[in-house]
Amino acid sequence: MKKLSIILLAIICVSLTANAEIRLPQLFQSGMVMQRGKPIPIWGWADKGEQVTITFLKKTYTTTADDQGRWRIDLPKQKAGGPYQLTINQLVIENVLIGDVWLLSGQSNIDVTIERVYPQYVNEIDQFDIDQVRLFRVQNETATHGVKDDIRPTNINWKPLTKQNAWLFSAVGSFLGKRMFEKNKVPQGIIVNSWGGTPIEAWISKDSLEKDYPMLVKRATFYESDNYVRAQMQANGAASRQWNEMLEKSDAVQDYIQPAFNDADWKSIDQNDWSWRGTGSIWLRQHIIIDKVHAGKPARLLLGTLYDQDVTYLNGKQIGSTGYQYPPRRYDVPEGLLKEGDNVIAIRFINKNGAVHFIPQKPYMLCFGEDRFSQNPMPQDVIPLSPQWKFRLGAEMPTCPGGDVSLQNQPTTLYNAVLYPLAPYAISGVVWYQGESNTGNPAPYADYLKKLMGCWRDCWQDQQMPFCIVQLANYDGRQQTGFPRPIVYPTEPVNSGWAQLREAQRTAAKADPYAELAVINDLGETVDIHPLRKKEVAERIGLCFDRLVFKNAKVKLSPEVISADFIDGKVILTLDQPVQSGPLYEFEIAGADGKFHNAEATTEGNKIEVKATTNSASSIRYAWKDDPKATVRSLTGLPMSSFEININK
Repeated sequence: MKKLSIILLAIICVSLTANAEIRLPQLFQSGMVMQRGKPIPIWGWADKGEQVTITFLKKTYTTTADDQGRWRIDLPKQKAGGPYQLTINQLVIENVLIGDVWLLSGQSNIDVTIERVYPQYVNEIDQFDIDQVRLFRVQNETATHGVKDDIRPTNINWKPLTKQNAWLFSAVGSFLGKRMFEKNKVPQGIIVNSWGGTPIEAWISKDSLEKDYPMLVKRATFYESDNYVRAQMQANGAASRQWNEMLEKSDAVQDYIQPAFNDADWKSIDQNDWSWRGTGSIWLRQHIIIDKVHAGKPARLLLGTLYDQDVTYLNGKQIGSTGYQYPPRRYDVPEGLLKEGDNVIAIRFINKNGAVHFIPQKPYMLCFGEDRFSQNPMPQDVIPLSPQWKFRLGAEMPTCPGGDVSLQNQPTTLYNAVLYPLAPYAISGVVWYQGESNTGNPAPYADYLKKLMGCWRDCWQDQQMPFCIVQLANYDGRQQTGFPRPIVYPTEPVNSGWAQLREAQRTAAKADPYAELAVINDLGETVDIHPLRKKEVAERIGLCFDRLVFKNAKVKLSPEVISADFIDGKVILTLDQPVQSGPLYEFEIAGADGKFHNAEATTEGNKIEVKATTNSASSIRYAWKDDPKATVRSLTGLPMSSFEININK
């Protein structure tokens, strides 16, 4: 009997072992793209000592899980192709492609979706349908207690590039995948791993920060207290709920949205020039006349960009709402809502802090016709909104107290949760598009960027992993942070935080033999921190990778200064390539006192001649403003980066 029990136990153990399931990282799913031309690490978890067998392209590879249940097999280099089947024990992964894989990371300008930029590229986006380009979105998550083994499940997991799949996916990522596929004719995998508003410190490992920035590490350690984080988040939620409840009790919403409401005694204001009110709710109403041709037709109401929250009504019906300042307000008007004659738009601004306002230089109009989504319909199908509105204070409120800990903004939390778990998935290169959140303290950014590239390369065990650093675009942040004001371009030299951060990006990229800089100081928007020309951004990233990854020496990137010499009262800049002729602006020269003055410049070939305003010159800089008007361009039209360099004497 005892012998029979032992035999039965052995059979059960063998059966359990045979049926034991292995677990794979979230990146390994049907539809995945694996990197060509490099060993392909495949890893996961299983029971201690379990045998793992991979079958791929009629070849078999075997290993055994270690004492912690971890295992890894590196497939040999593969040529581009597919679709293939990948089998790992009992798991079968279908529709696998071999091609190039790109990791895109940073903050909100990577996040900006195809939906957001759709009006810029309507025809192209409508035709998105490339099965050989696959999209993967890493879900946002933070970790304060060290690194994680894996990322969270995601809804966009190696989906083909179609309009529907890309609609809420990164515009830069979508256009980059399309561009690289059309150029190289091999499958493309786009992994987007970004989080709006996050500083670079959140993406760097603890080991990389603790020697030179011990206070950052201490700050990160502070948030390891789950009790503290939980208490702060609960307090913030309670304050927000109470603020909202108080607001709703004080505001006559149902009265003000009605088209028949008499607003004759409301104050008339101009959206670009009026006495703005602060926290609480503000109501604006505008009467708009609809002709017989457009009455009852579906339309799209464009309300530019507003600060901060809004709920918008048309003829008493809510047609849209947005919870924060950055997204463009594009609200669809259903068929039958607009009537011939008088119609009423009512906007309820809600602001928990700061001053409500419209953002200038944005579209404010009602669009009809099939082209209304492009923001470029026929002139007869556009009814511009008047800048004149009827105004009323809805409910004045105190500033909402906040205790949100924003873990995503704390040092190391994103490296731990969403970067470390991706390695060592084989990739071709990294796009780093970030920096807006560090412009308030740009001094350490070059070092931060060096540390980021170093710790990510350590993570992948690839010290030559290519990085494309996307430089900050031109932008005037004053329009988003307070009372509206006329956009006055500064003519005198200023000590710009945005320019200093661009310089940190430039110098860090220049010092790294496996990094390139994508200059986009001509693709920004004065009043929008999220410029819409993402296809052009993707093209410049692609050019960087053409040269950096594919070694195409014929590719010319943005012009760079090779030397700056002071000769006969002039600074002679020698560039690495000829540039376009024409008027040049934005040059400043500092004398011995270090104070910068505007300077006139001319160009011929690859030389720029800048006239000094003093008998001596110590340094020269170019495009040193938040929102520079970059004028130096290569013969192919690429702008030169801003810079500040010492002058040879």
